[in-house]
Amino acid sequence: MIQLKNVTRRYRQGENLILALDNVSLTIERNQFVAVTGESGSGKSTLLHLLGGLDQPDSGEIVVNGVSLQSASEKQLTQYRAKHLGIVFQFFNLLPTLNVLENVSVPLQLQGVKANQVIERAREVLDVVGMRERENHFVHQLSGGEMQRTAIARALVHRPELLLADEPTGNLDRANAENVLAIFRRIAAERLTTLVVVTHSVEVADAAEVRVKLVNGRVVG
Repeated sequence: MIQLKNVTRRYRQGENLILALDNVSLTIERNQFVAVTGESGSGKSTLLHLLGGLDQPDSGEIVVNGVSLQSASEKQLTQYRAKHLGIVFQFFNLLPTLNVLENVSVPLQLQGVKANQVIERAREVLDVVGMRERENHFVHQLSGGEMQRTAIARALVHRPELLLADEPTGNLDRANAENVLAIFRRIAAERLTTLVVVTHSVEVADAAEVRVKLVNGRVVG
């Protein structure tokens, strides 16, 4: 379960102080599919960065499955990100010198998982995202939708407790966006992980179990 209690985050921009999140309290249950919506500058990305342990609040408390992120040491945050968190970026961030199977295997290799288990688990998640037949292809041989599905597999392969996705359909055409949305629906239906998606897509927001709307750093619905 994820809990945010009275979380505030400000940024200094020149001489101005920008209020990105304003006293936000929020509870997300384990294995829920949550869509975070709002206009640009509403605080969506800040919320995602805080949940990912990539940023710290100025005040308030953030607890993710028992881990208190604002009071954790850098070593604890590194372990949290490596073992308990998966992130899907808008621009994929795949390694061009590796093929699909190798890209998906990276998180497991960094954790020291045995080679035979790495391949087995990588192929399991490639089946989930419909990319098993493309496992030997390199990044330059993939469409944008295939790159995003590979990125989702990489984020899932170590079985994280929380999967964060930042505008995962933002750079995709309608058909590929629907394929990605189908994967998110499957993740939610099979309760594979807690899924928090920042999105401008009405379709993604409508598919989520819970929609959190941010306006000027506040939760309004």
